[in-house]
Amino acid sequence: MLVSPSLADLSRLYQTEFVRSARAVGVLWAVCTLCFAIIQVVILVQPSWICTTDVRPQQAGPEPPSGTLGLFEVCMESDWPVPDCHGGLSTLSPLPSLQSVAVLVGVSLLAVWTSVLCLCLFRFCSAATVYKICAWLQLTAGFCLALACLLFPDSWESQEMKALCGDSVGSFSPGNCSVHWAYILAILGVLDYAILATLAFVLANRQDALLPPDTQELTAGLLMTA
Repeated sequence: MLVSPSLADLSRLYQTEFVRSARAVGVLWAVCTLCFAIIQVVILVQPSWICTTDVRPQQAGPEPPSGTLGLFEVCMESDWPVPDCHGGLSTLSPLPSLQSVAVLVGVSLLAVWTSVLCLCLFRFCSAATVYKICAWLQLTAGFCLALACLLFPDSWESQEMKALCGDSVGSFSPGNCSVHWAYILAILGVLDYAILATLAFVLANRQDALLPPDTQELTAGLLMTA
């Protein structure tokens, strides 16, 4: 059966528009993945998971300490502009009570950076395969980060937390402290990973199923050469 020229031109136009939209969404997804991979490095190393609150002592005596706490360091405010930090960031040794949390965040960081490196596979593999690999890696990163966020409040009953936040500290009870921006950013990161992984699966399925079978090879070639 002969295909009319108008229908052939329409099919070609549809292919071109599909490739352009797939490229635009794919580039946006890759940029967001790279940006959050960099942000997670900050989440891991910054001592800003917990900070003290302004609490006035009820009785005369020394003022309560003021500072912040992270996975690797505890930083106390001092007379100098730079806070006095103690910990093992230089040797990548997390605080004893937060070792499991640091390991989970580290595994999440490794998974997301592996997904960033997998972007190079677009030159060697089909786009659908690369999207699926990256999606599973991002789901792994999100799962590990979610576990870290759940375990972190359970680790508050430690000597480092009591020294910073007072003796009223307990599991899921920060005492004279409150969660700081790094922990909030980690929670938002779980949602971000879920969105990125879902978008990657959608892009992979569109590559596999949206185009007719006889045009999938042509579309893959256009994506590689565009």
